[in-house]
Amino acid sequence: MKLFSRVTAALAAAAISTLALVGCDEQKIKELEEGLSTEADVRAQFGEPERVWSEEDGSRTFEYNRQPAGAKNYMITIGTDGKMSALRQVLAPHVFAKIVPGMDENEVRRMLGKPAKMMTFKLKQETDWDWNYIDPPNREMQFTVTFGPDGRVLRTLSRERLPDEPRG
Repeated sequence: MKLFSRVTAALAAAAISTLALVGCDEQKIKELEEGLSTEADVRAQFGEPERVWSEEDGSRTFEYNRQPAGAKNYMITIGTDGKMSALRQVLAPHVFAKIVPGMDENEVRRMLGKPAKMMTFKLKQETDWDWNYIDPPNREMQFTVTFGPDGRVLRTLSRERLPDEPRG
């Protein structure tokens, strides 16, 4: 009975922290406006990015990872004028559809951000990267990209997460 209580308490705490993350992010997003908000405004709302990607046109894209506790990853682009030109939540089926066989790990990371989990299967010579996301109307889902030994995409899979399955 004590184990059940600890598991229930842990699940409740995880749910509360996930809801807090979602609420905080929505409020932070409301404070920013494309074309007006500056890099300093973005950093004030979201903090230091997980990674900064340099773009061909001189702009930079900030990666804000919410995995494994959350179900979103944000890419925020700062134009050459120092203003936010785009804010995208990238863990969505329309973005997953762009992940195709032959892409390399760096391309996938650049599109989706840091995964919730990476697992290597030595005998199969494959590595899976998993991202948690929410598919309307509120289904907890997992998107998996499988890479071959050369670091290139072999296949992808979206599936509904089991209620008692760990997130990361």
